[in-house]
Amino acid sequence: MSISKDFLWGGAISAVQCEGAWDEDGKSPVTSDYGLVGSAEKMRTLTYKDKSGKITETMFFNPLPDGAHYAVDESRHYINHKGSDFYHRYKEDIALFGEMGFKTLNLSISWARIYPYGVEDGVNQKGVEFYRDVFKECKKYGIEPLVTLHKYDTPVYFTEKFGGWNSREMIDEFYEFSKVCFEEYKDLVTYWATFNEINSLAIPAFLPQELPKEVLQSNFTQLHHQLLASAKVTALAHEMNPDYKVGCMFSGLFYYPLTCDPKDILASQSAIRNMCYYCSDTQVNGEYPYYARSVWNDLGIELDISNQDVIDLSKGKSDFVAFSYYMTNCVTTHKDEVQMAKGNLSIGHRNPYLKYSEWDWSMDPDGLKYALHDVYGRYQIPVFIIENGLGAIDEVTADKKVHDNYRIDYLKKHIKSMKEAIEEGVDVMGYTTWGSIDIVSVSSGQMSKRYGFIYVDMDDEGNGTFDRYRKDSFYWYKKVIESNGEDLSY
Repeated sequence: MSISKDFLWGGAISAVQCEGAWDEDGKSPVTSDYGLVGSAEKMRTLTYKDKSGKITETMFFNPLPDGAHYAVDESRHYINHKGSDFYHRYKEDIALFGEMGFKTLNLSISWARIYPYGVEDGVNQKGVEFYRDVFKECKKYGIEPLVTLHKYDTPVYFTEKFGGWNSREMIDEFYEFSKVCFEEYKDLVTYWATFNEINSLAIPAFLPQELPKEVLQSNFTQLHHQLLASAKVTALAHEMNPDYKVGCMFSGLFYYPLTCDPKDILASQSAIRNMCYYCSDTQVNGEYPYYARSVWNDLGIELDISNQDVIDLSKGKSDFVAFSYYMTNCVTTHKDEVQMAKGNLSIGHRNPYLKYSEWDWSMDPDGLKYALHDVYGRYQIPVFIIENGLGAIDEVTADKKVHDNYRIDYLKKHIKSMKEAIEEGVDVMGYTTWGSIDIVSVSSGQMSKRYGFIYVDMDDEGNGTFDRYRKDSFYWYKKVIESNGEDLSY
């Protein structure tokens, strides 16, 4: 097998990380709008006002204390407020994607632009028209949008009103939001994904630090509601338009056993199953997997699963399975013999056979081939690599050039690995790099952790012009797409 002629080459962005315009044209805030800038070693924090009225900080993914509300400290810099300014510059950016020859653009719709304050308050027409204009601009350059409905951007309104995804009311709200998107963009979008990295709520349960039982219960309750919402909107999409293709998407955390001790092999198998496949098994097969009850029992949680829930899950099976892939991790039961990776989101033990990035993420192109075979062998439906890229510090020369051979080398090796998997029979439908253009990192809140083919003149403190410059990788990826992956030279 070789790469098909209709293969979806492209890149990825997300609303919350690139758009900016955080409070323009009727949009309501999302959690990231209260996020400060972190670093390679430090997860970012967000600000809130406690019951006494004092503004303080908490870790980015932590729930707020009772009586607290998200709040902006006017003396601090909130990098997502402007992002990469895609909201005002989308025509310029999409023209650059078109110049590269993108076949697809993986992007998200911000729920907070469509239903800023829930169904009760009504649709924000300015938000609807913005995305219509974005999709029309994509079509002008022959770019097929692949639209994610939820990408780390639940409106804060729902968090403060309902307690977020802990409430079943969120399912109906998400359903109505998705319905508007399916109706409004039926002539512009064919490919959809429901939740980005939906397994993010499950991952903390299986990390070394022990979480309080109430946090575990909350995470898996929220996840149950998201899986139900995903199934219901997938079924809705198929009902509304038989041509729609709706996929699930998970964060690809793939593990190796650090040693050949059978206990390490079992530990790595368990880590992948619980952190990755718990969600995708449910979304592809339409029911919780056989090992789910064991997971719930081990964690001491109970889920309220009704007969109707079982029916709803069965009706919303995914058409394709997508995942993000940046690195692999190692797991071992030999606690005294290992060195932990220190970067944010590096989960596990350092692999002595791999090199690590500036953010201490392993660089493992062979791991992508391993992941593709593992995922496709499990599901036997088309696979989409929806995020893959290298975060690095780029330097701009006096003549506005960025010589990022390190990024080209990383992507070249991963594409080569993907091609090998395809030749060996894996049905890969597309590949979108993260990201198409420099955007704000979710985990660290940095602009300086750059992924794009296009440099954005903006730093972590908010200084810059937002001007765009083509990096060396821009021209290289253009050549890759033109040759359908045959020419990887540089």
